[in-house]
Amino acid sequence: MIRIDKWLWAARFFKTRSLAKKQVEQGKIKLDGQKCKPSRTVQIGDLLRIRKNDVVWEVEVTGLSDRRGSATIAQTLYQETPASRQQRESQALLRKMEYHSTPRPDKRPSKKQRRDIKSLKDQLPP
Repeated sequence: MIRIDKWLWAARFFKTRSLAKKQVEQGKIKLDGQKCKPSRTVQIGDLLRIRKNDVVWEVEVTGLSDRRGSATIAQTLYQETPASRQQRESQALLRKMEYHSTPRPDKRPSKKQRRDIKSLKDQLPP
C-alpha cells in the first residue's frame, strides 16, 4: 500500500509530490468516487478520477510504486478506462478545431492602430 500523493507522482500525473498533494487536498482527485486526503492509501484495483486543468482521467490502479521511474514504467501503474480515453480525445479534437477556427490578423498592428486600440480600451468602464 502506498500514499495517493506518492502514487500520483510516481505515475507521472504531477511533476512534484507537493503538486499532487495540493490537488488531492483541493478535491481534484477522487478515489472510488469520493474525495480523499493525501495520506490515503492506494491499492491495486482502485478507481481514480484525476482532474488536471480541463482534462479528466479515469484510471484503474494496476501497479504500485513509490519511486518515480521512466514514462514507460509509469504507464504500467495504471489502465485508463475506454470511456475516459474517448472523452479525452474528443475534447482535444474540439480544442484543436476551436484554435484553428479563431480568426487571426495577418500582421501586427501599426503604431497608429495600437494607439487607436489603446484609446478604445481606455474608454471602456473597468
